[in-house]
Amino acid sequence: MMAGKALYLGPRLKKLRRDLGLTQANMASDLDISSSYIALMERNQRPVTAEMLIKLASTYRIDVGKLADEDADETSARLLGALRDPIFADIAIEPLDIEDIATSYPGIAEALLRLHTAFGEEQLALAERREGGDVISEAGAGASDPVGEARAFLAARRNCFPALDDSAAMLAKSLDSFAAMKDHLAENHQLDLRLTDDGLLRGALRWHDYHRRRIYISERIDQAGRRFQAALQIAILEQEEPIAGLVAESRLVSEDGKRLVRRALQSYWAAALLMPYRAFARAAEESRYDVEALCSRFAVSFEQAAHRLTTLQRPGEEGVPFFFLRVDRAGNVSKRLDGAGFPLARHGGGCPLWNVHTVFDRPAVVDAQLIELPDGERYVSIARTVRGGGGAYGVPSVTRSVAIACSATHLDKLTYGDVVASGDPTPIGVACRMCHRPRCIARSAPPVGREIVPARFRESGVPFDFSME
Repeated sequence: MMAGKALYLGPRLKKLRRDLGLTQANMASDLDISSSYIALMERNQRPVTAEMLIKLASTYRIDVGKLADEDADETSARLLGALRDPIFADIAIEPLDIEDIATSYPGIAEALLRLHTAFGEEQLALAERREGGDVISEAGAGASDPVGEARAFLAARRNCFPALDDSAAMLAKSLDSFAAMKDHLAENHQLDLRLTDDGLLRGALRWHDYHRRRIYISERIDQAGRRFQAALQIAILEQEEPIAGLVAESRLVSEDGKRLVRRALQSYWAAALLMPYRAFARAAEESRYDVEALCSRFAVSFEQAAHRLTTLQRPGEEGVPFFFLRVDRAGNVSKRLDGAGFPLARHGGGCPLWNVHTVFDRPAVVDAQLIELPDGERYVSIARTVRGGGGAYGVPSVTRSVAIACSATHLDKLTYGDVVASGDPTPIGVACRMCHRPRCIARSAPPVGREIVPARFRESGVPFDFSME
């Protein structure tokens, strides 16, 4: 409680009274004051004095600090974040006013927060419809959106499956090379693992020839890819039961959604075999989450290491929470995993100012960027291009961009933090239709609900210059 500041705790006092099962008359009798004074305090028409706080504490044996500050700081922070939305940019709201609302009118504060959340969701849905296509959000993904179902399944579990990690860790030491995996498949499954050319595989990376008892892996993929494909085959053969159990416990609706989740969990186990949880988490912390250093230590690709970083959320052994995104040059999202509460997790990377898009200008070079979202939240984004396909002259390939991002509160834990900490953040938005930032030269569409400024008297040079009134 701030010294010299009147303390209004009406809603909290009313809640306390009701929790105790008291009427205003009962409480007034206990505190030796009038019922009308209780009513005035509960309506915030009278402050709660220091003397009254002491009476409340001694009479009902409660923690005065809890009564005065319960949830107020958290509510203030949430309200401040909501009011940073550029839609409120032309309204002068003092931080002390926000604190007063959170402390004295928590019900009003919660109502405002719920309205702002609902507003954001509706605006996003409207923006997506206007962009052309009825996109179903992952929160309500159904049978018509198996990809959304699978993403929601992983997001709900923070993309972390300790049972699969433990199972993979038990084999990791004995299956630490491609040759060891080849021997394991021969001894335990009577399968001959071979590398072969594209003529036999016809564009596939791996093929289980059931009749000849052989596993073929394309010789065109690099060593990291070969090891992953071998590990993935072992997962398919040996982890069917635990993976089926995880799928059965889920609320997946469509068969396609279940198939996608099975594939994701098989890949999860394969990655856990190549990068065992505890060893990888320890190495990540020691290297300060240097993705390239992790690639070298575990002999994996940049994408594999970046993807694995999103899974380090085992209870009691958590690493820095990362969000993962993979896009192509056209901005199509082919993979996203949310372990950081990143607000773009459901909606892709639509802002061209984000380095997940700009790294295409410098292929295979890691770029670190400090970004700031419209609500003022800051994140560190690490991005690099990766290449798929190819391996021989004339064989089609595709270049994509991979980015992982975490809250800037973890800046000191990252080797990249040393680079970005001294610079100003790059402002980005969820999507142009949702971004109310003025003066954005990269804007491709005006935000929903804004009036375009007529260019009668001036030309701003900004696409879709809009009014902030």
